[in-house]
Amino acid sequence: MADGSDRARELRGQYDETVVQEGKELAGPFMTVSGRPIERLYDPTDLAGLDYEADINLPGSYPFTRGIHRTGYRGKPWTIRMFSGFGSVEETNQRYKDLLAAGNNGLSVAFDMPTLMGYDHDEPWAEGEFGSCGVAVDSIADMEILLDGLPLDRISTSMTINSPAPVLWALFIAAAERRGIPRAKLAGTLQNDILKEYIAQNEFIYPPAQSMRLVTDTIEFATRELPLWNSVSVSGYHIREAGATAAQELAFTLADGVEYVKWALARGLDIDSFAPRISFFFNSHNDFFEEVAKFRAARRIWARLMREKFGARSERSWYMRFHTQTAGVSLTEAQPEVNLVRVAIQALAAVMGGTQSLHTDAMDEAIALPGEKAARLAVRTQQVILHESGVINTIDPLGGSYFVERLTADMEADVNRYFEQIEALGGVIPAIETGFFQKEIADAAARFQREIETRDRIIVGVNEYLLEEELEIPILRMDPEGEKRHLARLRAHRAARDGAAWAAAMERLEVASHASAENTMPYVIDAVNAGATVGEICNLWRRVFGEYREQVVV
Repeated sequence: MADGSDRARELRGQYDETVVQEGKELAGPFMTVSGRPIERLYDPTDLAGLDYEADINLPGSYPFTRGIHRTGYRGKPWTIRMFSGFGSVEETNQRYKDLLAAGNNGLSVAFDMPTLMGYDHDEPWAEGEFGSCGVAVDSIADMEILLDGLPLDRISTSMTINSPAPVLWALFIAAAERRGIPRAKLAGTLQNDILKEYIAQNEFIYPPAQSMRLVTDTIEFATRELPLWNSVSVSGYHIREAGATAAQELAFTLADGVEYVKWALARGLDIDSFAPRISFFFNSHNDFFEEVAKFRAARRIWARLMREKFGARSERSWYMRFHTQTAGVSLTEAQPEVNLVRVAIQALAAVMGGTQSLHTDAMDEAIALPGEKAARLAVRTQQVILHESGVINTIDPLGGSYFVERLTADMEADVNRYFEQIEALGGVIPAIETGFFQKEIADAAARFQREIETRDRIIVGVNEYLLEEELEIPILRMDPEGEKRHLARLRAHRAARDGAAWAAAMERLEVASHASAENTMPYVIDAVNAGATVGEICNLWRRVFGEYREQVVV
């Protein structure tokens, strides 16, 4: 063959034979974090089935394997977007200002568990949970303090919220508009990915169909009213944190993305009116090359789905834009300083894979919410990669690697096999209801744990290189008065609102919620402006839609 494949195959055979005869190779097993076996060497024969233009191509050219922008990070660096939120809105607002001063150019809001589950903080369910894993927000009074002094018209803001997403988004929009910032100028991302809650994270409230109706309402509203806002960030991060493999993370996430597209099309929206504003959120785990291949395959698969399956005409509809967070599940309480090394490798993989924005976990997150120094070091990790490593100098620097291109192709093939299985079950929602996703993830998590227990997989500081030492990392302490202030503000807010206007707005929202053809978002915005709280609106929807109880699958 003119490309030398025959000779490469002959040389490879000779090489393998020599290595085996010498017997100097370790026993292994040589496999990725996901358990994928890895060959000792990759060569041109591994790329024999690939068509450069159809499968790889140039940066900025379909199918965007090498990136959606022609100039990569030479044209625009990724956004440093640190996920943050704890305790009271006052404390979190100050943390945001500190992060912006440290070099962040985007904010990402973490909410506490009562907020995530749609309860006000004076309800019994919320007792003991104030601010423990994010910031507590109940009303527009809280949101106004949370956003005070932040340049909302000059930065993008991401909010990690799902079941109550329409309500928190409405609070954000209303608070911005009260400051004179029109909604059309607001840029940001609403996670709003309810399907992954049923698959992995379990922070759902309503049944799947009713939840999907609310997600579709937000997609439609953003399409019409907020052109700079991503109304859904389809999240593989939490699927991976639950124990999924890289291929499962990618396949299940993209299947969820397809489901959102189907619902928006059924609503009557044109594919090119909303597809460019669907974004994604991925995990970057420890296996450097597997993660790079996952990100490259993600762009290629999504581009093909949008163009070939859904007939999108706009090139922007073919783009996969994604945020990445380093793998929280990989962090260890033992020897937490070692987490700095893990996070640096994971962050570098995300950059080499072409992420648009990045959060780097702090070294102390396996122990508590990040302290100030740990959070600053997490930002500095990204800044060192950006300014000192040289990886931004050329676009897709691993493109053309025999190993990476083979891994990318193998990842795509694995994802397509999962697509076939999901389709055979009737789609994403039937697959959720039968427990397909949950079982696949549980099996993968169990395999990984067995590998640690048998020491087929070494985790530094956990099953090898152990140390007995005192913990020296300072732990973040929340303001003990924060909850008292919050509850007093909630009582004052309810007392000060116009009761008649509040009741009328809630009644209009309830009527709209019963009318399946009505978009609820304008009514939610009216309700929060009239003083309605997160818990009041979510409890209204609990009455209208009911609450979902997951089926136990053996």
